[in-house]
Amino acid sequence: MKFYILSLVAIVLTLSVKAQDQVAQQYGKVVSTDDLKEYLSIIASDALEGRETGTRGQKMAAAFIAAHFQELGLTGPVNGSYYQPVDLFSSTLTEVYLKAGQTRFDNYSGVVYSGSADSKGEVTIPVVFIGNGTEADLAQVDVKDKAVLFLTKETSLRGNKTVAMLREKGAKLLLVNNTENVSDFDVFATQMKGFLSGARLSLEKPKETTNSGLFLLSPAAVEKTMGTTMEKLKKAAAEDPKKNALKKVKATTIQYTVTTSLKITKSDNVLGYLEGTDKKDELVVITAHYDHIGKSKSGTGDLINNGADDDGSGTVSVMALAKAFATAKSEGKGPRRSILFMTVTGEEKGLLGSEYYSEHPIFPLENTVVDLNIDMVGRRDPQHKDSTPYVYVIGSDKLSAELHTLSESVNKSTTNLIFDYTYNDQNHPERLYYRSDHWNFAKKNIPIIFYFDGIHEDYHKPSDEVSKIEFDLLAKRAQCVFFTAWEIANRDQRIPVDPEKRIK
Repeated sequence: MKFYILSLVAIVLTLSVKAQDQVAQQYGKVVSTDDLKEYLSIIASDALEGRETGTRGQKMAAAFIAAHFQELGLTGPVNGSYYQPVDLFSSTLTEVYLKAGQTRFDNYSGVVYSGSADSKGEVTIPVVFIGNGTEADLAQVDVKDKAVLFLTKETSLRGNKTVAMLREKGAKLLLVNNTENVSDFDVFATQMKGFLSGARLSLEKPKETTNSGLFLLSPAAVEKTMGTTMEKLKKAAAEDPKKNALKKVKATTIQYTVTTSLKITKSDNVLGYLEGTDKKDELVVITAHYDHIGKSKSGTGDLINNGADDDGSGTVSVMALAKAFATAKSEGKGPRRSILFMTVTGEEKGLLGSEYYSEHPIFPLENTVVDLNIDMVGRRDPQHKDSTPYVYVIGSDKLSAELHTLSESVNKSTTNLIFDYTYNDQNHPERLYYRSDHWNFAKKNIPIIFYFDGIHEDYHKPSDEVSKIEFDLLAKRAQCVFFTAWEIANRDQRIPVDPEKRIK
């Protein structure tokens, strides 16, 4: 009798699993190439101008996604809204100059300024020379509350030992010469202008600082500043420190101005919430970023970076998955766990939208079971030009061995894609585990999977167009995410985090 009962239970469970698989297959077919094409033709159209963070085009994309969520009957979880506002801050330089005697050097013309502190008008400050900036050099001169000039051959001053020592000793302003002649400086200034002129967005409002920054000076600007020749300064710097040659270099005075302006860029994460049934307090999150890099600043012809693959493909996948799950729920087959469909802003500016959500979650992070992140899934990379359908899978084993096993099992029984784990190595040179929005969930010890198609020749170029998307492959990858999300949302136990893998 006991054997009979156990056999009966096994049969019932088998039939239940098969029935569940059939339901999953039924709604997986809702993810269709026709819908993906329709959505992407709008998301990656020229009218949206490349969806740069905070621009009109990105706001148009947000409105389209929110309207889609509303049409599906998803809930707007932010006090009834589909938008989670994200304010981004940037500080731009509006006027910068340095005056030595009667000569004024404007930014990128004889001097290059690096910093963010507003001088609050023109400042007069004494200048002292410390040669090559060694510890022995610094021992010769009092640098506290002064502008300090030193010579170096380093092109990058990030992590520079002299800079750190001067900050520690209370130097007010740093002046650096790292070029031999006017031609070298002009090349360097042009490079730095391209690097520094773009305002970097941040979630934090710039703080007032006593660090006045750093001026890089051309040889001509050095000579005007110190009232002597580069040859004499180099000679003094080369002297034995015991001779105190640097003390004999006469201190001078300069005036400088740094004027900054604060800009607030307003953007939004777009969220659609589908409530689960008996396990509704637990949450599955499905993400993609809907911003891109906007218009190219120079060139001819097509300048709009449409971002059809990056990450239009992920965005429309989230939209298609939302439709599949919403359809299931409307027909009484909704998931046990709740699902948050979220397209985030600011990924191209530093994963800012997902970071904001992770620090200001709408739903408790301790109830968040997993993040399935989709970033570029509509193309092939050169390594898979003639491959059967594949997708790069990143991060599935980093926090939960069970998630990795589930991911593999679901794929083999449904879409049977080739899972390529090349980029799963956290030490891979591309460091992709840290480079998309899943990382802000992983940092909070929430298991993640990142789906990716590789780095192809049209990455961050105007040629990333809808016409190059393989919609059959895109649909298959999106279905793979659907089946994985379906299994996670409906299983009895939530995905566990392995204690030894937790990020501390």
